[in-house]
Amino acid sequence: MKKILLLSDTHSYINDRILEYASQADEVWHAGDIGDVKVSEALKAVAPVFRAVYGNIDGTEIRKEFPLNLRFMCENVDVWITHIGGYPNKYAPAVRGEILRNPPQLFISGHSHILKVMNDKKLHLLHMNPGAAGIYGLHKVRTMLRFQIDGEKIENLEVIEFNSTTN
Repeated sequence: MKKILLLSDTHSYINDRILEYASQADEVWHAGDIGDVKVSEALKAVAPVFRAVYGNIDGTEIRKEFPLNLRFMCENVDVWITHIGGYPNKYAPAVRGEILRNPPQLFISGHSHILKVMNDKKLHLLHMNPGAAGIYGLHKVRTMLRFQIDGEKIENLEVIEFNSTTN
């Protein structure tokens, strides 16, 4: 069983509360718009495993370290993370063809700053967007997701909320 912390759209923001949650996870996944390498370095320092993709605001240094798309197995779950991916019935053009041909079990994207967890019943996958953990953007509540992967099961999903500028 793996305990996962999923976040996105930090836009160069990191604080002790985020790092506290990260230190409790077996793996931390970041769905892009990291913003500054200080964020990825801080998360890597506390997380046993750190996986990330770059987003549209990320510069050369982050793009050299992290891919646009990341597909991997966690336990027995096929996971695909990308920054601009859309969601069921509205997948982004850049991923639509591949997701229809070869859907993962768990599809993760960021970018919208909107927390969204939904099933794609046609493709038999679970989509997650953790919202935004950073303070930049129009969102009023900062969010992350915490869940467990146990074999083929994705379970114990929890939304972690912070107000937009503190904690």
